[in-house]
Amino acid sequence: MKGIALSHPTGKQARAGVDTFKKPRPDASRVLAFQVFSEVNQGQAYANLILPRALSESNLELRDRAFVTELVYGSLRMQGRHDWILQQVSDRPWSEVDAGIVNVARLGVHQLFEMRVPTHAAVSATVELARKVVGEAKASYVNALLRKVSAKTLEQWLEPLATIEDRIAQLAVRYSHPEWIVSAYFDLLRESDEVALALAANNIPAVPTLVAWPGRSTQQELVDLGGIATPYSPYGASSPSMPGDLDLIRTRYAGVQDEGSQLVAHVFAQAAQAQQSWLDLCAGPGGKAALISSIAAETDKSFTANEISDVRANLVEQVVAKGRVWVGDGRAIADHDEMFGAVIADVPCTGIGALRRRPEVRWRRKASDLAGLSQLQGELLDSAIGVTEVGGVIAYATCSPHLAETKVQVNSALKRHPGISQIDVAPYLPANLQGATSGQSMQLWTHRHGTDAMFLALFRRVS
Repeated sequence: MKGIALSHPTGKQARAGVDTFKKPRPDASRVLAFQVFSEVNQGQAYANLILPRALSESNLELRDRAFVTELVYGSLRMQGRHDWILQQVSDRPWSEVDAGIVNVARLGVHQLFEMRVPTHAAVSATVELARKVVGEAKASYVNALLRKVSAKTLEQWLEPLATIEDRIAQLAVRYSHPEWIVSAYFDLLRESDEVALALAANNIPAVPTLVAWPGRSTQQELVDLGGIATPYSPYGASSPSMPGDLDLIRTRYAGVQDEGSQLVAHVFAQAAQAQQSWLDLCAGPGGKAALISSIAAETDKSFTANEISDVRANLVEQVVAKGRVWVGDGRAIADHDEMFGAVIADVPCTGIGALRRRPEVRWRRKASDLAGLSQLQGELLDSAIGVTEVGGVIAYATCSPHLAETKVQVNSALKRHPGISQIDVAPYLPANLQGATSGQSMQLWTHRHGTDAMFLALFRRVS
């Protein structure tokens, strides 16, 4: 297919597509979506942090806020596939096209194929946005791109994928994931059809899940407020309403936390019940620490949280039920000269198990990140083992299913530390939680369990 030449519009072209004689009047919703989308892609911001703030500071009505949310999050998820389609109608490599044009075009393609926006409105409104944010000449190019794209249905655009023999490359385009993530899923799930299910699940927005903190609130209270009890966690309830509207959330009697993370905290707390002192080694921003500290307080255990970042440590302090919050590098936790009966190391990771919640992560993380992260993860796990009492419990958790961050770390730790043994996690899992183990570890999957793809391994220090 021939690409489109990028040139300044003539007077006749302008009248046919982009009217340069009228002041651009883009709607406020799309302008805000473009600003947030660009800040995430070019400014390395996180959508879940800046979008709520931008919406709260706007004058948009509830319906328009929902439109912006769907447009931003959806475009971030699907921009890989959008780029693949736009490359077909571009006269030069898409990676060399002006970032402003790229971002506007991605938003336009998302409205064409993923939202309930009529074709004419998707094109015209996006072009009007382009006139405002990238200028008339570039808006003319956007107009030409989107008109060419809108000439086919999504199904027609994706038909050539059937001719791609490389199944990883094919699925990467169809489900808008980098190939390295698709490859990692194949390493774990093996079957092509299940890999496709897992990738598709990452593109479905997650319904907010609330968590009741024992001693401060209960699961039943969340249900009474209109939530639906989570099937596996005894603390959670899914809620389609905005969590910030609930008094329990505003007063810090309950929080927002994926059910998978709740299960990590729940399983750790069960395994640690015989131990008196608990440590959360990497506690920020505080979701697991809030739940674990609440369980600890209810069972008369002492609790300590450690976080390397001052800002995140402050967030932890706001939600911890009882206990101390230390600020420092978890790898130097032994400097406090204390031992603990149970330690959880929920380590920094690629985050590819939570892509439905953090859509930009799939494009921001690279396979090359694994080496540095793997070293950090191993050092933090070593540190956790070092401050655990003999007979005590160590938990290693990630929000990534990648082999390098899960099984490889477990096997390496067992080789480095002959004084630890792995504990089978199965007895601590809910009876109705099926297909959630990998060897002796817990491995959740979004497409199987409706949670983030959390991993958890338990160890006991025997000497």
